[in-house]
Amino acid sequence: MKVVLLNDVKGCGKKGEIKEVANGYGQNFLIKNGLAKLADNGAIIMNSQKKSAEQFHFEQALQTAKSEKEKLEKLTLEFEIKCGENGKSFGSITSKEISEKLSQIGYQIDKKKIDCSQLKEVGIYKIKIKLHPQIVATINVKIQSL
Repeated sequence: MKVVLLNDVKGCGKKGEIKEVANGYGQNFLIKNGLAKLADNGAIIMNSQKKSAEQFHFEQALQTAKSEKEKLEKLTLEFEIKCGENGKSFGSITSKEISEKLSQIGYQIDKKKIDCSQLKEVGIYKIKIKLHPQIVATINVKIQSL
């Protein structure tokens, strides 16, 4: 019996795959529990259309991320941090502060996608931002003393 998996099934396959399974397993477990549906012509066509739509949206997101990467890599963000007499800082710059500064400029980037340890010293740093699973942008962050 051929079925189209509606969810990931351990030991059987991933969501969207068309699998050949035993009749009893397909009817009594997969279809009964809503994990799969019978693979008739309509289900196969719908599955292929869904995959092509997902591929299209993936490609669109990839193109958007590439254009954002080009714009972001031209930026240099500047922060001021309070320092003592010996040059030791009293705070740090976090990914949340970088995210807020980018949102002021017009980029909506989640702080979890910004890969930086807490920046505690004066200087220029290169920070990586995940825009897409395949696209990583690098921006410059300049930290100055008050």
